[in-house]
Amino acid sequence: MSSANGAHAANPAGSGLTADVLIIGGGVIGLAIAWRAAQRGLRVTVADPDPGGGASHAAAGMLTPVAEAAYAERHLFGLGSLSLRLYPAFAAELTERTGVPTGFRQTGTLQVGYDADDMAMLAEHALLRESFGVATHRLSSRECRQAEPLLGPAISGGLLVEDDASVDPRLLTSALLAAARAAGVVHLPQRATKLRLDADRASGAHLADGTAVSASQVVLSAGWSSAAIAGLPEDVVPPLRPVKGQIVRLRPTAATLASGLSPSLLNRTVRGIVQGSPVYLVPRQDGELVLGATQEEMGADTTVTAGGVWQLLRDARAIVPGITELELAEAAAGLRPGTPDNAPVLGPSQLPGLVLATGHFRSGVLLAPVTADLIADQLVTGTMSEAAAPFSAQRFARQELPWR
Repeated sequence: MSSANGAHAANPAGSGLTADVLIIGGGVIGLAIAWRAAQRGLRVTVADPDPGGGASHAAAGMLTPVAEAAYAERHLFGLGSLSLRLYPAFAAELTERTGVPTGFRQTGTLQVGYDADDMAMLAEHALLRESFGVATHRLSSRECRQAEPLLGPAISGGLLVEDDASVDPRLLTSALLAAARAAGVVHLPQRATKLRLDADRASGAHLADGTAVSASQVVLSAGWSSAAIAGLPEDVVPPLRPVKGQIVRLRPTAATLASGLSPSLLNRTVRGIVQGSPVYLVPRQDGELVLGATQEEMGADTTVTAGGVWQLLRDARAIVPGITELELAEAAAGLRPGTPDNAPVLGPSQLPGLVLATGHFRSGVLLAPVTADLIADQLVTGTMSEAAAPFSAQRFARQELPWR
């Protein structure tokens, strides 16, 4: 990706490049921020050796703030709901400007329970939703199969969330790359290795190939490895940990596609609980089905295990028996960036010039539109919206004094 308007220039001191904003990390969050910041007139550079190749590449793309809700995450539910409302226009603008589809589908989520104990868990979740002021549509076993005819006969019942959506993160990052390029963003295919400091202020970064980038503001959006960049003062970035998630991608066989029959087994995302084990099935327009739900505290391990794949296939088959007729297209693992409270870190850090946009955990794809708007506005105005207040890095600070 290169600048369309030549807005970036060599550093007069000969040390590299200059920009208004350097974004470290080109996942869905970093790319969305780059696009929106460039649209607001800033000269933006993104440093990442493989944009969209980390957690964004492995993500299923569920846009489900209600289904993801937890009792301790009311603020996160509110931010996710706001981002979901932004998504239709966000996705439409990306495709209009680039011609690249995003796979956005707003067809709802059906949550189902396999047995009586699973239904009790769904009932608790319904009460949680209602405490958030969200209406819940409870469905009988028969009504679930009317909504999704290929559900297994053992399904006991479910809940329907009509406003939920999904997107294909691989298409989304491709669209964001194209949109950023059109807006004049410069992509440097190198890893940022060390933060540059000038009088106790972030002023750019050194890259793996020796390039130095000078920038008035730096956005740290490198997922779980954000805190590992050299030169970061202690406690500026809160603790981040990699949380492993394994996924399986299934697709229709060539014979199914040649038959002219609909390749899709499902009309919408289905989230199931099978004897206490969660599983989700996310359909794509072309008939691909993404299975997931594993959440493993294994450190920086991306090994795909037989046990993880077996668990996903076992539970998904209990929900939709027809998956056994699909082709196994891919098994992969990604690392979600988790914080101590599993909520993102958004906004200025204690180090002047350094802005944080990381720690999105399970919600990076969902929160891309709202994060991009919040951070881009902050970069331009110097003021962070009240919507981001619960996600300030200061909630983890040991002291309220600026770093020295």
